[in-house]
Amino acid sequence: MATIIACGGFAAVCGSSVATAATFSRIAAPSMRRYGYHEGLAAASICAGGTLGILIPPSVIMVIYGVMTGTDVAKLFIAGLIPGVLAILLYALTIQIIVWKNPAAGPRGDKVPLALALKSFAHVWPVLALFLLVMGGLYFGAFTATEGGAIGASGAFGFALWRRSLTWASLMECAIETARTTGALFAILIGALMFSQFMNSAGLPNAPGEAVTAFGVQPLLVITMILLLYIVLGTFFEELSMILLTVPIFFPLVVGLGFDPIWFGIVIVMVVELGLISPPVGMNLFVVQSMLKTPLPVLWRWITPFAIADVIRLAVVVLVPQIVLFLPGLMK
Repeated sequence: MATIIACGGFAAVCGSSVATAATFSRIAAPSMRRYGYHEGLAAASICAGGTLGILIPPSVIMVIYGVMTGTDVAKLFIAGLIPGVLAILLYALTIQIIVWKNPAAGPRGDKVPLALALKSFAHVWPVLALFLLVMGGLYFGAFTATEGGAIGASGAFGFALWRRSLTWASLMECAIETARTTGALFAILIGALMFSQFMNSAGLPNAPGEAVTAFGVQPLLVITMILLLYIVLGTFFEELSMILLTVPIFFPLVVGLGFDPIWFGIVIVMVVELGLISPPVGMNLFVVQSMLKTPLPVLWRWITPFAIADVIRLAVVVLVPQIVLFLPGLMK
């Protein structure tokens, strides 16, 4: 459960599911092995927690979706908060049920003294404070998503100076890495927008809508079919590739059926998450397996309860859109 919560916290400064899963394979797995946890439960919890990387804001996928579709990125960030918290709670409940049925999978450890827990929290509170500052500013309309990114970067820089952990060498490394990431993202966005224009010129986005109208298919059935397709794609595609290739086709159809673009963006992120942990070849499964050497059949068996939790969450969000739209509707 601590790994799941920590993945949610790391997602607030990462924005990538694969990177989150890879990071916690190194951070959390050794501790779980030391305490005697079953290797399947340890690996599956890291796989599931890693998916939070693209749902807990700020998310790279949400930014790219917002740019491609003209959707307000700040509202997308805020809309991901409740589904993100719901994911953490459902994953924690899944772990609790697993351990109830099989206590040997997660042996009870010694209680941690409150003083030690508070001392450990002292090392992470700046990240939490920075997250609340950026999200609060977006929610209350104090600044835009772009300005929020600048404030977040400045705040992180200030904390690094305060802790005296920043050197000229590390500063240069950060600057170079930022330039590389920014260049790569702009190249991706330019390619994605060009791809969208080609799709529009070919009339491809209109074809699904015309087919739906001609056959009189119910909107909810259309959404269900799209989500099933995303789950299949997620078993062999990385999340960014899925968004770039499919959103230009499906977005006009979904908006034409009367669905909210913010709601659709969050639903797409959630179903991409599910694809990343769907056997047999979800991307997060391979990343964790390659790092922890957990046999894939074992990982498939232990990840199934987490995938079921994701299906339940997705069904709830599809049937009750206000879970996603409540907070954006209150934004200043």
